[in-house]
Amino acid sequence: MTAPADIPVLAVVVVREGELPAGAEETVAEAGGAVLVVGSGTSEAAGGLASASRVWVLERSCVAPAALTGALAHILAGVDMVLLPASPDGRDLAPRLAVALGRALLAGAVRCAPDEVELTRLDDRLSLRVAVDGPVVVTVQPGSRGRPEPVAPAQVTALLSSAEPAAGPDAESLEVLQPEPSTADLAEARRIFGAGAGLVPAGADGAAVMRLLTDVAAALAASAGATRVVTDAGWMSYDRQIGTTGVAVNPELYVAFGVSGAAQHVGGLGAPEHVVSVNTDPSCPMTLMADLGIVADAPAVLAELAERLGVTATPAAQPEGASHAR
Repeated sequence: MTAPADIPVLAVVVVREGELPAGAEETVAEAGGAVLVVGSGTSEAAGGLASASRVWVLERSCVAPAALTGALAHILAGVDMVLLPASPDGRDLAPRLAVALGRALLAGAVRCAPDEVELTRLDDRLSLRVAVDGPVVVTVQPGSRGRPEPVAPAQVTALLSSAEPAAGPDAESLEVLQPEPSTADLAEARRIFGAGAGLVPAGADGAAVMRLLTDVAAALAASAGATRVVTDAGWMSYDRQIGTTGVAVNPELYVAFGVSGAAQHVGGLGAPEHVVSVNTDPSCPMTLMADLGIVADAPAVLAELAERLGVTATPAAQPEGASHAR
């Protein structure tokens, strides 16, 4: 294979030290499996893309957006639709590419077709369909389509890096900090504590219970998520909703507190390496799929964890008796 040219859709994924950003697999799947991986550790990253069928890699130590734009503009000139995951690097690079290529930028897509792109706005409460009648650059929201089906291993072609100068002032990385578990994008989280309605005892302040769960999760380097019942009740924000109607995740560890395991929730879980279910019902779907099932009252288990970790609960979050998953 030569450099990508005259193909309708191509994903561009920026990697650092071989680490794929959130949304990379989904973006590659939206592009039909064609992807250009650029940055450091590209060969390692390309090997982790299960949905890729055609792969080009461009190894570069510098991933500053202006420098990348100078290196990529001539490569991407013949590609009608360039897709990037809406990761930090993707969001930085996309507008510069759009300007350099002289085309429109469509940000926050959840679905891409050759003639139409569906965008999400107002915290996913508004869907906007935009007709496409020319070359565009698109950023794809992580967690928008779930885990793609794997394809046969792709042939990888290495491209030669050019020494083109950056176009004007460029960003400079001073330090890369690990995200705070309580605010990290769920699609990137390696450990997740999930809350179902069974975690909130009758008469308790649901929002306070969720704050306690978030604090306990953070003490164990985990992020907090929830089922749709919890977010619909206003106890947790919709960006924390896991499922086919929320965020698609794929953590190493998922601990479910009072989660019954409805199909729409499980459908967004991906394939966690380890699943722990805390529920009074030993026959609920979540406990049946778990590696470890703890048949106990979820609020009581959370309160015990908080006490052992030194996490202070507000009075409204204290359990008032047994609660069953719903």
